[in-house]
Amino acid sequence: MQVLQTQIATSVLPETPPTFRVGNIPVYGDAILAPMDGFSDWPFRSICRALGSAMSYNEFTRAEFIVNAFEHIATRFTYDEAERPFVIQVYGDDPDLIIAAALRVQEMRPDIIDINMGCPARTVANRGAGVGLMRTPLKVARIFQKLSTLLDVPVTGKIRLGWEDNRTYKLIARIVEENGGALIAVHGRTQEQGYGGEANWDAIAEVKATVKIPIIGNGDVKSVADIERMKAHTGCEAVMIGRAAIGNPWIFSRLDREQVTPEMVRQMVRQHLERNQQFYGEHKGLILFRKHAMRYLALQRLPRVTRTKIILQNDAEGFLALLDEAYVG
Repeated sequence: MQVLQTQIATSVLPETPPTFRVGNIPVYGDAILAPMDGFSDWPFRSICRALGSAMSYNEFTRAEFIVNAFEHIATRFTYDEAERPFVIQVYGDDPDLIIAAALRVQEMRPDIIDINMGCPARTVANRGAGVGLMRTPLKVARIFQKLSTLLDVPVTGKIRLGWEDNRTYKLIARIVEENGGALIAVHGRTQEQGYGGEANWDAIAEVKATVKIPIIGNGDVKSVADIERMKAHTGCEAVMIGRAAIGNPWIFSRLDREQVTPEMVRQMVRQHLERNQQFYGEHKGLILFRKHAMRYLALQRLPRVTRTKIILQNDAEGFLALLDEAYVG
């Protein structure tokens, strides 16, 4: 695990009152990048944090891997000091393994440890992890009771509404709070919905009315206006933004896509690619950057043939040369 030192400025002054607190951890701001597997790595997280995301969640990590193969996944816990509050998210179905994993990653000095109870992927949920954990309230109680006792940092949870036949979101929220949980992030969809359909903001409001700890609302925040709309509708302290931030990290600076200039996109592509290559190495960093580049370049409505030619470049120099040509031409 590395703790990177980067030149990331934040606009928050130490004397500014926090927006809310997670246990004893102050949080400044009301929009937060969601933990997304394959996206919430250090390069993207650090960019979003610099643009205004109030907290940094790493990509969720399986408890068994943390306990049994930590050296192979240690880079997932890379962060820099400017990202704090930094949250490590763990998932699993075995309380003992989750507890052991949380104690292990606490050595990485995160500010908060979060338990994922919201992943809807069948490979995760059908074995009792992610949102599958919401089917076993007693297991959730045991996990939070133990962790709130053993950890030196706050423990939080990210949930969904449950399953169509078993919407346990209010029960699980009460269990988390009663067993020492310091915050709950609520994605307003069931397991079956995945990321489709409409998020149920009324249900998020129900969770907010059920517990006294801070609530982060998640689901269908696609624009700057949606941030305030969700807060007003649900009463939540903050909102979590996932897919809408890919290709538009400026949403954390309260800029919608149509407000992002061509030059801003050009400079961000360069910065993000540079961080990717710093973190993953030159070749792998470029390959992994392609998924971001497609979303960044879509903002510019470049012709498909031009976008494809840029994306398929095998070296950063050629990639950036074609990018500059497209922007200057």
